[in-house]
Amino acid sequence: MLKKLFLSMLVLSSLIFAEGNTAQKAVVQPTISATTIDGKTFSFKGKETGLEMPDNLKGKVVLIEFWGTHCPPCLMSIPHYIDLTKKYKGKVEMLAVEVQMTPKAQLMQFVKEKGINYNVFTQSDNREFVSYLGTRAGWRGAIPYLIIFDTNGNVLTIKRGMVSAEYVESVVKYALSPKPAKVSDKNTTK
Repeated sequence: MLKKLFLSMLVLSSLIFAEGNTAQKAVVQPTISATTIDGKTFSFKGKETGLEMPDNLKGKVVLIEFWGTHCPPCLMSIPHYIDLTKKYKGKVEMLAVEVQMTPKAQLMQFVKEKGINYNVFTQSDNREFVSYLGTRAGWRGAIPYLIIFDTNGNVLTIKRGMVSAEYVESVVKYALSPKPAKVSDKNTTK
């Protein structure tokens, strides 16, 4: 009986130890594509601190928002995002993922009527992307849900609910501002 108990404990501790060591192994991040309502495809690769952006987004501040056409706070943000993408053209990209299952034709009409000048995606056409990003960002379905990435694809901030235009712009300005060079601890004078 003691021998069986000892062997059971040994097996159990081996499993727990093996499970604990998996965190030390590098996690292979997937490459996931997302397609806009007008047919543009973006391929993202996960990385520990955010996303490796596709070439056309590299070096830009990227905002990704889960939103809906029937969400009052989401609708209130649209004019600001339009202005932000105009003001920071070539430096900021807005990617809006509609998650209230608005039919694509209706969404395309909505985008046209509102004058949306940024990339819009549907959850229904991009389930893998939404699932991956939502899981990584801790999204539980609340909208609006904003994720801002710096120019290297690292997550700067994640915000649930209505976010002020001033806050978003302050994060964008921070991300675009030159960062001080790292100071070397080596004395380079001779």
